[in-house]
Amino acid sequence: MSIWWSLHLRREAASVPLARRLLIGTMETAGVDPDISFDLSVALTEACANAVEHGGDDRPGEPSQASAAYRVTAYLDGEKCRIEVSDSGPGFPSRRAVHRTAPRAAFTAENGRGLSLIEQLADHVHFRNRPGRGAVISFDKILKWREETPLVALGGTTAGV
Repeated sequence: MSIWWSLHLRREAASVPLARRLLIGTMETAGVDPDISFDLSVALTEACANAVEHGGDDRPGEPSQASAAYRVTAYLDGEKCRIEVSDSGPGFPSRRAVHRTAPRAAFTAENGRGLSLIEQLADHVHFRNRPGRGAVISFDKILKWREETPLVALGGTTAGV
């Protein structure tokens, strides 16, 4: 089974639970194990909250259309879920632009906890800056399936779903 969706959301706090509920509903419908769904929904919440807070060009005056929005895309393909959140903000600090985990001590109590949480909940995380266009965080996790997944109930297998 392959499912994907993409949302173009306003940089408003109310957009975060919308993205989270859509992801949870998609995974529930597909038969993904609730623990995996929970981990990914928390990671998505953190990524969206980061885009809402930091994801635009907040210079004085009217915000541009691009900086007033961010994009969430989710792919459930085979046995993996990949989520990407992109914005038009200033990007990640340079130590985050590389594809490695920064030392946990580098973050203060008020900064970086959400990104560290995403790293702990997902199997792979990539932080990428797009100079002049914003930042992208993508993360993925291997899926596990509920026992009562429809394919299993029909005598099939979830292998390769």
